[in-house]
Amino acid sequence: MKAIGYKQPSEVLNNDALVAIELPTPTASGHDLLIEVSAISVNPVDTKVRKSALPTNDFKILGWDGVGTVKSVGEEVSLFNVGDRVFYAGDLTRDGSNAQYQLVDERIVGHAPKTLSDAQAAALPLTSITAWELLFDRLNIKQGAEEENKSLLIIGAAGGVGSILVQLAKQLTALTVVGTASRAESVKWLKDLGVDKVLDHSASLSKQVSDEQLAEFDYVISLTNSDDYLEEVAQIIKPQGKYALIDDPKHFDILLFKRKSISIHWELMFTRSLFQTDDMIAQHRLLNEISALIDEGVLQTTLGQHLGKISPENIIKAHQILESQQSRGKLVLEGF
Repeated sequence: MKAIGYKQPSEVLNNDALVAIELPTPTASGHDLLIEVSAISVNPVDTKVRKSALPTNDFKILGWDGVGTVKSVGEEVSLFNVGDRVFYAGDLTRDGSNAQYQLVDERIVGHAPKTLSDAQAAALPLTSITAWELLFDRLNIKQGAEEENKSLLIIGAAGGVGSILVQLAKQLTALTVVGTASRAESVKWLKDLGVDKVLDHSASLSKQVSDEQLAEFDYVISLTNSDDYLEEVAQIIKPQGKYALIDDPKHFDILLFKRKSISIHWELMFTRSLFQTDDMIAQHRLLNEISALIDEGVLQTTLGQHLGKISPENIIKAHQILESQQSRGKLVLEGF
């Protein structure tokens, strides 16, 4: 099978940072599905892994979003059949989706939305799992009308996670949803997704909250550059509020949140697969729920840009866009 990856990590994104190679097609056993990959998307985690992670088997295959068809199943598989069209984010410790075939545990795979193309569906798994777990597992936000008169601020809302997070919060809860963005096209993107208000994260958030007479936020989710906004968040979050983040701040002064008794919540969507948690199958269920919501017209794809075929050159281009921090929505590639 064709695969794309590297033999040595690369901090600098040069033309040979990722290369194509031929590898044996893997064999499914246990709970694994062997999936023929048709479309992928590229996430910030791809760039982080490329910079530092050494291959365990001579060659590292990146990719933590995929759409494809089940070609064979392990002897313990009960959730899928050969021929099923699926979507998934995969497991950080295993070979990724930048290959023609991939093994993925059925418990972290969902049935792909019927109303979306492969490229449109590939934009969704990792970010949907992250957003769902942030809202409903980490912050314990209630679906329905229970969160009426409460508010959520999403810092960095126009990216991949933010684009589905806004939709889930607006469609499934009664929260007032405020997102941050700094470019005109990102502001329009968020308004089209249904956000109630947009703040400019290139300027003082606390000043904007004060100038516009906004109430303190019950919940704040930070998706990028969290260390740049900690002091601002401490000012604009409500006492006994909840703060969640997904990135890796170099400096994190938790004492800023003591006076208000703010709780801190980390989200890593790979936790369940990394530790084979008892509730690992929750990701299968939530992906199926996302798929149903898409097919019902409640949610929409977050595809921002289609970069062409799955090739080293196009994946490198996706890494360049992500590292510029100028992406809007998801970057998708399709076909070999």
